[in-house]
Amino acid sequence: MRKFVCVFIFFLSLLLIGTPLISDDMIKFEKDSFQTDNGTLEITFIGHGTLMFSFAGITIHVDPWSQLADYSLLPDPDIILITHEHADHLDLKALHFSRSANTVIVFTELCSQKVSSGTVMRNGDVKEIKGILIEAVPAYNIKHQRSQGHPYHPKGDGNGYVLTFGNNSIRVYVAGDTENIPEMAELKDIDIAFLPMNIPYTMTPEMVADAAKTFRPGILYPYHFGDTDTSILTDLLKDEEDIEIRIRKLK
Repeated sequence: MRKFVCVFIFFLSLLLIGTPLISDDMIKFEKDSFQTDNGTLEITFIGHGTLMFSFAGITIHVDPWSQLADYSLLPDPDIILITHEHADHLDLKALHFSRSANTVIVFTELCSQKVSSGTVMRNGDVKEIKGILIEAVPAYNIKHQRSQGHPYHPKGDGNGYVLTFGNNSIRVYVAGDTENIPEMAELKDIDIAFLPMNIPYTMTPEMVADAAKTFRPGILYPYHFGDTDTSILTDLLKDEEDIEIRIRKLK
C-alpha cells in the first residue's frame, strides 16, 4: 500500500510541476485563419507587439518577447522579424531560444549592433525570403516625444513590414511602433493591418482611425494597445463598412 501511495504521489507531482506551463499559455493564444491561393495563413496573437504567422510550412515570429511565451517550446521559426531595438521588441533571450542555424533574422541597422548575425533591411528595402515577399516601410513618431526634439521612435530607426502571402493573395502590414505618418498613404492593397495604439509611445485611437482611413485595410487589428480603450477606435470607425475591426488579446 505504501508503495502504491508513493507511486501515486510521484506521478501527481509530474502532472503538477513537470508539465510545461506553456501548454496552458498556448491554449490562451487566439488564432485567426485566412485562405490564400497557396494554402492557409494562420496568425497567432501572442500579445503586445508579438505575433506568429504560419504559412505553407513557413513559421514567422514577429518581435518575439520572452515575457509572453516560452520560445523554446514554440515552433522553430524560419524567419524572425524585428521592428526596432527596444527591449519589448528586440528580446535577446527570446532570440536565443527561438533561432536555429536555418533561421533568417530580419532587423534594422540599430538591431544589428546587438545581434551577431542577421539581414538588415532599411526603410524602402524589398526582399524575398523563403518564398515570402517582405517590404520594410517607415515607422516613427512625429508628435509624441520623450523631450523636445527627441521622439520616442526617430524616423529611420524602425521598420514596419508588409508581407505578401501567396501569389499576391494576402498582404499583411505589421506597422511596428509608429504614428499615422504620411508614408502610410503609399500603402496599397493591404488586406490585414496591425496598428499600434499605446499612448504616448505610438498612436491614439484617433490616429489609428486616421491611418486606417488613409490606406483602408480590409481587416484592422489594433495591437500593442496597453490600457487604451479599444471601443473608442471601434466607435470612430463604425461607419467605415469596408474596414472590419477585430479586437484580440494584444495589450
